Amino acid sequence: MGAQLRVYRQKIKSAQTTKKITRAMELISASRIAKAQQRVAASTPYSRAVTRAVSAVSTYSNVDHPLTTEPARIDRAAVVIFTSDRGLAGAFSSNVLKEAEQLTALLREQGKEVVYYLIGRKAVSNFSFRRRESVKQWIGGTDLPQVDTAKEIADTLLEAFMKDYADGGVDEIHLIYNRFISMIAQEPEVVRLLPLEVVEAETETPSNEVFPLYEFEPDVTKVLDALLPVYIESRIFNGMLQSAASEHAARQKAMKSATDNAQKLILNYTRLSNQARQAEITQQISEIVGGADALASVGDED
Repeated sequence: MGAQLRVYRQKIKSAQTTKKITRAMELISASRIAKAQQRVAASTPYSRAVTRAVSAVSTYSNVDHPLTTEPARIDRAAVVIFTSDRGLAGAFSSNVLKEAEQLTALLREQGKEVVYYLIGRKAVSNFSFRRRESVKQWIGGTDLPQVDTAKEIADTLLEAFMKDYADGGVDEIHLIYNRFISMIAQEPEVVRLLPLEVVEAETETPSNEVFPLYEFEPDVTKVLDALLPVYIESRIFNGMLQSAASEHAARQKAMKSATDNAQKLILNYTRLSNQARQAEITQQISEIVGGADALASVGDED
């Protein structure tokens, strides 16, 4: 019984230590979510405004530009996967990787070659484990995205998009990241970055709404050339911020579950320890009573 009690006490102590760690990580993630949400809220209007500006230029002009013109044939597609650098975030990274697998299968069914650009150590580790190739990788700072990193990614993707297929270029670019919905819900989202899908011209508008007049200086082509890198950078940075906020929320949720599970383990092992202690005391009492009865019977015989 004594050995069993020591085992239970060790398990209780271990669970208490784990609970302290997971609780601390939960509180850290909770404190970072607010800042991440603020960055997402500040970035999203700008990203939408840039997308609307590009849509306006392409909708109200007849110029053929790589940004908005659908290629006659798409031979190679780039898939940019946003994951985290660290674990302990539940199914955060695995959901994105599953979505990437589904998108890859769809693109290959359409006869397209798929190349990958990886963001986050989890995606890099997954591809390394499966011995799959990627064009370029970015590791570090997924929980606190920086504009410089987004610009580097945007420049790399733009360079690949402007190249010909024979030179290793791509004809379309897809982004896959976790979109932050709430503290509880985050879901993978697939966005086709390039060529831009113009849908705003088809939306219904009230009959009394006054349509804006667009005038482009110096010309439409130069305006699109100037907007192209800004558009790509803003969308990528917004995706990085969405992914970071989702990562903190997923980690807080996972650590909350781990803390609750640790508490259940503590309660279960405490109950088992008490039962073992009671059994030990009962056994000791039985031994004492049995010894006293034996002594009494020996005294009676004498």
